[in-house]
Amino acid sequence: MFLAIRELTHSKLRFFMIAMILVLISWLVFILSGLGNGLSSLVAASLKNMDAEYVVFEEGSRHSMSRSVISESLVEELKAQNNVENAAPIGSLVAVVLEEGKESDSEKIDVSILGVQPGSFLEPEITEGHSLIDGEDFQVIVNSSLKEQGIEIGDRLEIEGTLDTIEVIGFTEGETFNHLPSVFINIDQWRSLNFAAPGSDMGIESPVNAIMLQGDSIESDKLESKFDGIEIATKNEAIKGLPGYTAENGTIMMMLGFLLVISAFVIGVFFYVLTLQNTNQFGVMKAIGASNRFLTGAIVSQITILTIISIGIGVFLTYGTAAILPSGMPFLMDPKLIFTYAIVLLAVSILSSLISVRQITKIDPLQAIGRVE
Repeated sequence: MFLAIRELTHSKLRFFMIAMILVLISWLVFILSGLGNGLSSLVAASLKNMDAEYVVFEEGSRHSMSRSVISESLVEELKAQNNVENAAPIGSLVAVVLEEGKESDSEKIDVSILGVQPGSFLEPEITEGHSLIDGEDFQVIVNSSLKEQGIEIGDRLEIEGTLDTIEVIGFTEGETFNHLPSVFINIDQWRSLNFAAPGSDMGIESPVNAIMLQGDSIESDKLESKFDGIEIATKNEAIKGLPGYTAENGTIMMMLGFLLVISAFVIGVFFYVLTLQNTNQFGVMKAIGASNRFLTGAIVSQITILTIISIGIGVFLTYGTAAILPSGMPFLMDPKLIFTYAIVLLAVSILSSLISVRQITKIDPLQAIGRVE
């Protein structure tokens, strides 16, 4: 460690340039992870926030709500099954709303209307206003992002293409679905909106898109064999079935993977070149008794110190970037995710030093100091 610190302080400019490369790499990794996390939340935040472990879909729907229609009557039957602690129906609908009495296209807002039972475990936590009330028609809880559109509690919103209006009675935080702000409504009112056209319910009694189940030890295979026409997925599988979720996350993860590989090569090449430049010094040190283990420790310590400092600066810059990004940007910092990628970057940096370590072990002291012709 002493040798590592001494060389770092002696060759400040050289190691400063390496540190800047590491800062930029870590900064970019954290920015990409924040964008990936933000995009995944924009697609599926409402589904992620729901306190459920399994989702029941129509058979053949491939775990997608937009392709699934089942009967709400299954809820009570599912509740009676082993290991099922609770069950609740859900429905989703993409709609366009605007403040009552306003006709300008600039006032139109795209939203995802989610139908839930008032008081069920699917209803979101309220940050302002009050919860849904069973029996009250067309009252809704909306995501707080609609405040930026001038929406307030008590406002009435027209649903484009219908004669219905909804009244905002509460706000919630962090609720988005299919890239749109979520609007929670009584499941009965959602049904009247989604299946307004004659025959659109396909003759199913009290149709819903899916049923959410609570229970850690639910045997999905047994339930699927017991009830005809359904398929059961874990919540994670249901999230992956949302349009665009897998593609968006796959793109971000591929970019992060390439970035980590590139960073490993960059760091490895930098320290390999430094090792070649210091071959004579290492040879002299080995000639006077320095072991390979001692010299290897010096190299690894240098990389570890530089990487930790650079990652710390990268985290600071990332939080600073997040603070100035526009509110509409799908960027979400997750401390656990940041910590995970910081550890990965540190591990990649240390592993990339193995090339330099191998070179040190091959140095012949006599050849390095030029005494063998």
